[in-house]
Amino acid sequence: MSYPRKNVEAVTEDYARKRKLHEAESKLRLDEIYSRIPEIKEIDNELSRTGSDIIHAVFGGTGNANEKIAEIKKENLALQKRRADILVSNGYPSDYTSVKYDCDKCRDTGYDGIYMCDCFKKALAMKGFESSGISNLLKEQNFEAFSLDYYKGDEKVYMEDNYRDLYDFAHNFGGDKRNFLLMGGTGLGKTHLSTSVAKVVIEKGYDVVYETAQNIFSDFASDRFRSSYSDTEPSSEKYLDCDLLIIDDLGTEMISQFSVSCLYNIINTRLNKNLPIIASTNLSGEELRKIYQDRITSRLFGNFYIKLFVGKDVRQQKI
Repeated sequence: MSYPRKNVEAVTEDYARKRKLHEAESKLRLDEIYSRIPEIKEIDNELSRTGSDIIHAVFGGTGNANEKIAEIKKENLALQKRRADILVSNGYPSDYTSVKYDCDKCRDTGYDGIYMCDCFKKALAMKGFESSGISNLLKEQNFEAFSLDYYKGDEKVYMEDNYRDLYDFAHNFGGDKRNFLLMGGTGLGKTHLSTSVAKVVIEKGYDVVYETAQNIFSDFASDRFRSSYSDTEPSSEKYLDCDLLIIDDLGTEMISQFSVSCLYNIINTRLNKNLPIIASTNLSGEELRKIYQDRITSRLFGNFYIKLFVGKDVRQQKI
């Protein structure tokens, strides 16, 4: 996975701040316990000598070092149990003075050994959504909140199939490499189900980029005229490298030779890398063929699963 450098730096700073906060909170709880139960401090002082006791046992030169180390460990465990029992008998949880990390796996460092922790990947993906402006949609638009009650008869059959396919795709992401083209008028659920997919995939720890076609091609245009001496990361790279790209409102962008070339580059590059795309459009198949070249439409209709969204505008029905 490849994440924007600025997002990695921002999330790393967030993790450092929250780790320091949790450690400071633990120190306050420890000071409280020391003032109320002095015996705990005495036990901690004994436990802190464990390392030096083991070194002395190894290099002291007298007796069997392994036997001494085993005895030290046994005494250490007994002290830890005694400490926990004293806390509980005084009305505190046995781990009251421990640091309460948000993620026990990485201890809020963002890394489990040498590998990026899943929680860090999720935070990076969420940071990307914050900058793209759809973080609020993620709170409201998910599979659980999607209602099929607004569709009737054959319309409902289509929408049940759309829901099922996108639900399965999201929950099997990583193994499921399908591409989808969502076609239909406004207010029929394309954005809702796209966002629902994004939410699930983010929670699985993948890097998702969700953006309108207009903004995507605007980023490519900005990079085109960006100085070659600039040390800022190209805005368009994320569209080629993210684990899942969701393109909203395909066909509403200003159509030009440049935008068509960019779209071809995105689709072709991601197909070659086997990186999935979900694209939504209000246009019909015939309208898409009129504005895009054959090499693009042949890929859209040949390499994407076409999902037709039908019915009456749900927003209007709610009103």
